[in-house]
Amino acid sequence: MDENTLFKQQKDNPLIAPSLQSPNQPSQPIQSSQQTQPTEPVQPAQASSEETPPPSLPQLTSNRPMHKRDNAGLLRLILGIVAVVIITFLVILFLPKGGLQLQKVKLVWWGLWEDSRVMQPLITDFEKEHPNITIEYIKQDKDHYADRLLTRIKNGTGPDIFRYHNTWYPMFSEVLLPFSSDVISQDAFKKSFYPVMQADLTNNGAIYGIPLGADSLSLFVNTDLLKAAGVKPPTNWDEFVNASKKLTVKDANGKIKTAGAALGTYGNVTHAADIMALLFAQQGVTMKNISSSAQDQSDVLDFYTSFAKGDQNTWDTTLDDSLLSFSKGNLAMYFGYSWDIFAIQKLNKNLPFKVYAVPSLYNKTMTVASYWVEGVAAKSTHRNEALLFMQYISKKETEQKFYTETAKIRAFGEPYARSDLAASLKSNTIVYPFVSQLKNATSSIFASDTFDGNGGINTLSNTYLENAVNSIITDNSSSGSVVQTLDEGLAQVFTKYGIQ
Repeated sequence: MDENTLFKQQKDNPLIAPSLQSPNQPSQPIQSSQQTQPTEPVQPAQASSEETPPPSLPQLTSNRPMHKRDNAGLLRLILGIVAVVIITFLVILFLPKGGLQLQKVKLVWWGLWEDSRVMQPLITDFEKEHPNITIEYIKQDKDHYADRLLTRIKNGTGPDIFRYHNTWYPMFSEVLLPFSSDVISQDAFKKSFYPVMQADLTNNGAIYGIPLGADSLSLFVNTDLLKAAGVKPPTNWDEFVNASKKLTVKDANGKIKTAGAALGTYGNVTHAADIMALLFAQQGVTMKNISSSAQDQSDVLDFYTSFAKGDQNTWDTTLDDSLLSFSKGNLAMYFGYSWDIFAIQKLNKNLPFKVYAVPSLYNKTMTVASYWVEGVAAKSTHRNEALLFMQYISKKETEQKFYTETAKIRAFGEPYARSDLAASLKSNTIVYPFVSQLKNATSSIFASDTFDGNGGINTLSNTYLENAVNSIITDNSSSGSVVQTLDEGLAQVFTKYGIQ
């Protein structure tokens, strides 16, 4: 099958009130109401042959009484000096040890994945730089996280700083505080972070979040299974299709014992939404042109579901969840994110596997990014201090420390979100594949494991996508008919969240 068969078609300068200034008025000469005329004409002085000595100055003696005005002035001077001395004494007496103190401020930061022991070193360094600010980090339960967060922020009892998924801006746009340029400039953001982050986190020229880490959908392969079958890791979808068939082993009844690739169904494919998002993106289907790309959507659905249809299928609905199947050694190729490695190693620490870039389509190298962002609540009563913390976490040194701290409690640290740190991970063959693809990554509302609630943007979109796949696999519906239903459902999501 060649590629042409796979796819037929491809806010924030603060407003500074102008100073109220009075216009400069030119000086006017002072005119007397009457002109005084001399009674006699002034006679010119006569020249003298002898010099007239200048008049002598009056002599100040102790017998000369002081003028009342001088006495009053001296009294005011003495009183002023006494007042200054008294005020200075009182300031010294009541000044706290250490001098004048800034107002103490406490910020509340909601996290989601990391424990306090990971985040506290970052917080401690910040508090040293800003001794008047303390930060309370609270790790939240992932269940119904988005619903709980949004409700608390709106009623004024939410955190000052909070973590949100990169696809959630449409849900949180009304409660997110845009960053001022002294937090991070547009130019610095572009130089330090990936294009996908610029697209996800900026709106009308304002930046709304800083990611501490990032991830991309990648291809996991069981190296033992590929070696036994004489298959190399595929780099494009033609190679992927051929490899998946060659790696699939069935018993005499046609039941799959070892699956080549986990695609085609929805419920038992981990990250099915993300895989579909990847295929849509490579085919050129975006949310901006969703209504005019029915044929491309149809082609993607046909390609995806083909892995679970017919005698040449490599996957079906009877198999274990794909992450579990891969961990058991019953699946040769699996699509996942870096955090899946911890689950796989927990299930089978001896599983031989490697991570590669996802297959390309028509030499189009592209994958899907999924990552979490730190934002500031617009209703925070300590916005300036919260923005100072955003400035801090945007720094390269802070992200390096975050990577180091996360690496202390697990196999590797959180992959860097800053593009200028990617090269430092080249020697790490497990982490680097996830980072190396971020320069060509996009994002999609079709995203798994975001815990955005029943009415969240990801859950609603994924549900429509799942229904489309199941209609083809279970009901034998045509891809053309399910695309219409899919697009109608997505239109409702777009309307709900104001997506143009």
